[in-house]
Amino acid sequence: MTRRRGTLFVVSAPSGAGKTTLCREARLRLPDLAYSVSYTTRAPRPGEIEGTDFVFVPEAKFRSLQERGEFAEWAIVHGNLYGTRATVLEEALREGLDVLLDIDTQGAMQLRARYPEAVLVFIVAPSLAELDQRLRERRSDVETEIARRLARARDEVKLWRRYDYLVVNRDLKEAAEHLTAIITAERCRTARLVLDIPDLEVPD
Repeated sequence: MTRRRGTLFVVSAPSGAGKTTLCREARLRLPDLAYSVSYTTRAPRPGEIEGTDFVFVPEAKFRSLQERGEFAEWAIVHGNLYGTRATVLEEALREGLDVLLDIDTQGAMQLRARYPEAVLVFIVAPSLAELDQRLRERRSDVETEIARRLARARDEVKLWRRYDYLVVNRDLKEAAEHLTAIITAERCRTARLVLDIPDLEVPD
């Protein structure tokens, strides 16, 4: 009964706030939600799968794609390059698919400029102390890297009002419910829909 173009749902957060886990939960709860796999030059972390978590490429390959204008957004994050292929997004949107993107604040602002109708969601931990603890529990970063990530987190949090929604990740289940509720509500927004009811003429 309704038709619409797909919607981009862009999720950003400081490192350690839990955005990747929350995006994974959202995809489990909303199986029709497409997920954009970013390109990156960083090495895979334990348990990450090529083509599922990221497309891992050498810097030369990334730069070649960048120079050809094939990224809808790209950024340097913690010394590594990250980017989203534009053709993947455009194809999904044309087909009416909603796409979830797990990207940093730089990329989010680029996508907002390119797709003004995109929905931006910012995830935060309850406190910097909690963020520090989560980063240490990952046991994947040395002390200097943790300090760098916390310093960047302070800058990223200042951008939260440039997003449409804020989710505080105190509890994973509660935060996942909030994120999926945002996506569900935006899917029902009248401005995004064309209503088609048989035997009833409904103006756009």
